[in-house]
Formats: sequence, structure tokens, C-alpha cells
Amino acid sequence: MRAITYARFGSADVLELTEQPDPHIGPDTVVVRVRAASVNPVDWKIREGYLQGLIDAELPAIPGWDVAGVIEQVGLDTPEYQVGDEVYGYVRKDTVHGGTFAELVAAPVRTLARKPASLSFEEAAAVPLAGLTAYQAIQRAGVRDGQTVLVHAAAGGVGAFAVQIARALGARVIGTASERNHEFLRGLGAEPVTYGDGLADRVRALAPEGVDVVLDFVGGGTVAASTELLADGGTVASITDPTARSEHGGHYVWVRPSTADLDALTALFDAGKLSVEVAQVFDLADAADAHRANESGHTRGKVVVRV
Repeated sequence: MRAITYARFGSADVLELTEQPDPHIGPDTVVVRVRAASVNPVDWKIREGYLQGLIDAELPAIPGWDVAGVIEQVGLDTPEYQVGDEVYGYVRKDTVHGGTFAELVAAPVRTLARKPASLSFEEAAAVPLAGLTAYQAIQRAGVRDGQTVLVHAAAGGVGAFAVQIARALGARVIGTASERNHEFLRGLGAEPVTYGDGLADRVRALAPEGVDVVLDFVGGGTVAASTELLADGGTVASITDPTARSEHGGHYVWVRPSTADLDALTALFDAGKLSVEVAQVFDLADAADAHRANESGHTRGKVVVRV
């Protein structure tokens, strides 16, 4: 099969289109014919070697965790699926080696769910990691109807999902973003505020009694700066700062593969309560350019690779 691989850590220049053996299939695993995959910041951070010791890469490695495609082969004990089923998933394994930037990927059934009927393969591939991150942070923080939620980096890949999911639960959402993304956030149902100096005052002007939940998707001291904005009994959840739990009594969230949570996202998509924005689509041979586009930080929406 064709696959994107890298044999050493480094810039996007280390990514090559190569021929690789078809993936091995285990008893609780299926082989997915990949139609699309997407790039997340963690992909290029692993490729650069920044996360060795936390998320190890076994070289040569095929990158990528997000996938949408069609089941081509089923394992010995995979009653959930049949050949031909359209699926999507967050195919995270213990090490980065046989990832989704390939024509075929072996995926444990616990990492997959049926693809939303309302989404194309390119759109579906843009969902799993970012969508699950947002959903699990919201679930961990206990967001519910009638609450006020402050979402940091609300126009980002994770933040945009969090805004929509919180709104679907009946929460009021205040979202931080640059001015150029304010109209985008309004379209998602959030009340935008500009980040930077004076942010706390701008949030207090909208929520004088404080916010019930702070969702931190940006880091850089955001958790410590946001605790003063919490109402009595409020909580904070962060995907970047462990002190949210260790020092502030909140939640530190490391996204997990979950069929049940993907099914919940699927229901929101197919009910018209959730949408995904795809910024750019690249061919598999141009995966290095896809990585560069994600690294630039200038795209709104997900960068997708079509296989």
C-alpha cells in the first residue's frame, strides 16, 4: 500500500510517500480503506520529536490518528462491523507507527464509529480528535442547560466544536477569539470577546456574576487567569494545563478513543446541531504541505488529506 512515512524526526521535509506492507489485523481490529485523514497539531509535534517519552514514535512511522473510510476486512471478533461499512475514528494506539496517512489502516473497533450520514469523508475525517476533545472536556466539566461557559480559543479546531456542543446542551457560551473570527463565532451561537489585555473585564461585562465553566483550549497561563472569572461552584477544564486539576480543583483532559462519544457526535451532526469546517484538502502525495499548513497556525478549520 502507499503511505506517508518518516524515518527520522524533523521538519515536514522528512515526510515521504512510500510503499509499505498492508497492515496486520488482530481479532478485535478491522482494516479500513482510508478515504480521508486529517492533520492535528500533535501530529507534527510527534514528527518533530517533541513528545518522545510521552507519545513515542516507532520509526519508520506512518503519522495520523484521524480517519474516515470504508471497512475492507474484519477481524475474528468484530461483530460491530461488516465489510463495506462507512466509519470514522480516532485511531490512537500505544505508539505512533501504523497511522492513518495511508491507503489502509488497522483500527481497533474501540476507536471507530459509523460515519455521520450527513458528512462527506473529508468532513468526517476532520472530526474525531478535535470533536472528541471538545466533547470529553464538556462532559468532564458537567456542562448543562442554563450555565454560562467561557471557551478559550473558541474559533480553533477544538473550540469551535465545544461552542456548538455546549450550545446544543442549552448553555450560554462566551468565546475568546481574534476580531477577524468574531462573526464566525456568532454564527456558531457564541458571544465573542477579544483575547489579550483586559480580557477579564470584557468577560465580566458580559457575565457580571461570573461563568460556571471555563474550557481552556489554548494554555499559556489561561487557567490561572480565568479562575477569578468563575462563579461560586464553578469549574475549569483544560487540555493543556495539568494545574487545572492539581491546583484549581478542576479537570485535566487527555482525549481518549471512544465509540460511544463518537456516536454522540454523530447524532449531533445528523440532527443539524453540529457542523465542521474544512480549511484545505490535500492529496496524499502532498501530505508534507498539509503538515506545513497546519503548523502555520493561519488556517481556520481542519486541514484534510484525501487518499
